[in-house]
Amino acid sequence: MPNRASAHRTADELPAAAELRGADELRGADELPRDLVARGLQAARDAIETEAAAVSALAGRLDGVFLDVLTAVARCEGHLVVTGLGKSGLVGRKIAATLASTGTPATFIHSGDALHGDSGAVTNGDIVLALSASGETAEVCAFARMLRERDIPVIAMTGREQSTLARLATYTLDTMVLREADPLNLAPTASTTASLAMGDALACALVVLREFSHQDFARFHPSGALGKRLREDQA
Repeated sequence: MPNRASAHRTADELPAAAELRGADELRGADELPRDLVARGLQAARDAIETEAAAVSALAGRLDGVFLDVLTAVARCEGHLVVTGLGKSGLVGRKIAATLASTGTPATFIHSGDALHGDSGAVTNGDIVLALSASGETAEVCAFARMLRERDIPVIAMTGREQSTLARLATYTLDTMVLREADPLNLAPTASTTASLAMGDALACALVVLREFSHQDFARFHPSGALGKRLREDQA
């Protein structure tokens, strides 16, 4: 296991490929080129800095629209239904789980499944949070269009405020990023991190509005290390 002493090694100090994974797995018995390793490490550092900047920029966007969303969700008599597709869908599942565990009734519906009958799970008392970085994901937009026809409020979480999803939505949370974190500027990285952070911001604000307590949290988390710690704290 790596220790602290090895945490800040340079590319020249890294072991050869044969030491890292086995010669047969990486170009026979050749060493991994040092310049490639250096570029890889720099890409890793750039990714972290890019994502950190993307998240930091969100703080300045917690404006009147965010307050409108916060109020609408706090007053919602049903569930906050989160939806998305692909990487945004994975982030949406985590957002829904965080909200549900902190006092906001929430669930996730895959946008593709919504178009094949699962949209029937959404009731007139619900609000839907729809995630799409581009705001043009076909299934997400189709689901939002269906909801609009039913007069069910939609919160868009997107990086494009002029997108189809934003135009269909009742509210739009801006999660625009200047670029993705990967070297190709293609993989959902900074954009999904920004969406996740915005979801956490919403959940944290709702914890305060609902006056959600340690006791409430303990009721929702009876098992695992966290549940054990909470029970001990209350003993």
